[in-house]
Amino acid sequence: MGPAKKAAETATTADTPLPPSVQAGSLNHAIIRVARLHRMLAAQLLRRVGLHPSQELVMMQLWDRGPQRQTDLVRMLGSDAATMTRTIQRLEHAGFVRRRPSATDKRATIIEPTPASQALCREVENIWAELESSVAGGLTPDQQADALKVLEQIEAGLARAATQST
Repeated sequence: MGPAKKAAETATTADTPLPPSVQAGSLNHAIIRVARLHRMLAAQLLRRVGLHPSQELVMMQLWDRGPQRQTDLVRMLGSDAATMTRTIQRLEHAGFVRRRPSATDKRATIIEPTPASQALCREVENIWAELESSVAGGLTPDQQADALKVLEQIEAGLARAATQST
């Protein structure tokens, strides 16, 4: 089954009544469904340029801000060191980034985009525009602003809860 058909089938679950065990967390369930569909569509679109979800975020940081220490990428993208290391290794293997030691800090590694990755920049921007259109295409500008505000509130609440539980 192709990703589009699978996504369409998954989308129909939004109209299906929730089982009683899930009804107490219907907002949780909706967030999970939306996140799953968003990631599925992002993966499908990014596959056209040889990237996987989250790799484009690393590339966007490098294109916009230039070479970065790997630890700064971890912090800016809210990642962990192990995940970032794997992501950088895959991007390096694909020829999109290169690593070099820092000239000022022997412990740091600098990640920089390669000239080959520059050709991807416009394509990734187009993919993000297409993804944004899929996300917000049926919403008015006011609804988009309201949705963004609600998502920011949800994010802040989750961040607080994550900080308190550690």
